[in-house]
Amino acid sequence: MEFPKGNSVNKTGNSEGVGTTDIIIVGAGVAGAALAYSLGKDGRRVRMIERDLNMPNRIVGELLYPGGYIKLIELGLEDCVDEIDAQQFLGYTLYKDGKETLVSYPLEKFQSHISGRTSHNGRFVQRLRKKAASLHNVTLEQGTVTSLIEENGIVKGVHYKNKSGQVLTAYAPLTIVCDGCFSNLRRSLCYPKVDIPSYLVGLTLTNCNLPKKNYGAIILGHPSPIILYPVSSTEIRCMVDVPSEKVPSVSNGEMACYLKTQVAPKVLPELYNSFMSAIEKKGNIRIMPAKIMAAAPHLTPGALLIGDALNMRHAITGGGMTVALSDVVILRDLLRPLHDLSDAFTISKYLESFYTLRKPMSSTINILANVLQKVFSASSNPAMENLQHTFLGYLRLGGMFSYGASAMLSGLCPSPLSLAFHFFSIAIYGVGRLLLPFPSPRRLWDGAKFLWVASSILLPYIYSEGIRQMFFPLTVPAYYRTPPKKGGIKYSSPLHRLRRNQTNVLPPNCASIL
Repeated sequence: MEFPKGNSVNKTGNSEGVGTTDIIIVGAGVAGAALAYSLGKDGRRVRMIERDLNMPNRIVGELLYPGGYIKLIELGLEDCVDEIDAQQFLGYTLYKDGKETLVSYPLEKFQSHISGRTSHNGRFVQRLRKKAASLHNVTLEQGTVTSLIEENGIVKGVHYKNKSGQVLTAYAPLTIVCDGCFSNLRRSLCYPKVDIPSYLVGLTLTNCNLPKKNYGAIILGHPSPIILYPVSSTEIRCMVDVPSEKVPSVSNGEMACYLKTQVAPKVLPELYNSFMSAIEKKGNIRIMPAKIMAAAPHLTPGALLIGDALNMRHAITGGGMTVALSDVVILRDLLRPLHDLSDAFTISKYLESFYTLRKPMSSTINILANVLQKVFSASSNPAMENLQHTFLGYLRLGGMFSYGASAMLSGLCPSPLSLAFHFFSIAIYGVGRLLLPFPSPRRLWDGAKFLWVASSILLPYIYSEGIRQMFFPLTVPAYYRTPPKKGGIKYSSPLHRLRRNQTNVLPPNCASIL
């Protein structure tokens, strides 16, 4: 894919003058390209620097929740899923011990075109880049940002190397870093604590179809859960979640042997032959670390961190792009009223509200992804196995139980309070299963262990996301900050800023989904 030549920058000097750019964006992935387009549409002069403008070839970032697709519509980027063979995605079928559990996204209240989308990540990213670069005030350049330029505690711009290796500098009042999960700048802007609980082993299956059209499949079994979903009309992505301490080597053939002997017997019969063929295909086995990192930014005047550079959740549920696009919508709305970005300290204080306003979507999807990875990877521990059966049984109850959970997971109704409600509902349901038909000392003990295991999984993730920001945002001073005027930051409810750009595809409230 070629980008508009007029907007592909190739400077010959060693620096760019101050005042020619309003905002520098480091990284042109999903978050960076979408943000560049939205800011460019608002009239900002945006300079986007990306280390590699070739089409990305990744095995993650391939699923966009319905909630993420709605954000794409709000940004005016819904056509970016056209002409890339993207597939409609309506939910998952979970398989465990020969039983099926269908989890459908609650889309009845939405317009017919609203659904999830699955596609090759690289095709989607290139469409976003092309759309952003089509704006006359957005420049897109290939280069590797090596460091931020700081003066008296304020970020003034970036140092970077262009495609030919020449060291250049670029200046702007605001630098937004969204250079992905392998960011080399995040240490300057946050307190990174990265955990890698497992690795995702990816394969591309051909000449086969999933049992239910437009639905993915999750196969729960020992030793690894298997996730399958379409990435085009002819290809199915197979992801195997392997614990970090047990990752076989690909180069010496151990991984192929592991997939054939340990994973293949769990694969659905109609996909078995394609799965075995995919293992034999040279270069088809790829591994990606599944990173988890809670957002822990520190205020840096002149700079902001978003996307996977700021916050990562386990990729098993594929929520990263939805969180990123939600962040872009919030940040766009916060920046819209600002005509002057030159007062870095005041702007930084105002944009602190971003980290609280993003919590409903980010914390809900983050916690669900991290908790479900633990639940789906249930070990031989009887308490963990019981938790898995309880979760599947809870989904089979249907109604508000199944739809409520899928509404959160799909990004249609992200709510920490709803998350807490369903956790307690699952806990009550699980303990009730253990105590029936009548309580006994052994069953009471099993019930206590169940609650302990469930709490030990969920509560650390809630703590890392921030209890106050999740459940009591009204007590966070930054929540009330409005655009700065002469005299400093003002305080009032920011909700009107975020609601004014809602599209008519949204239901009146989350209750209408349930």
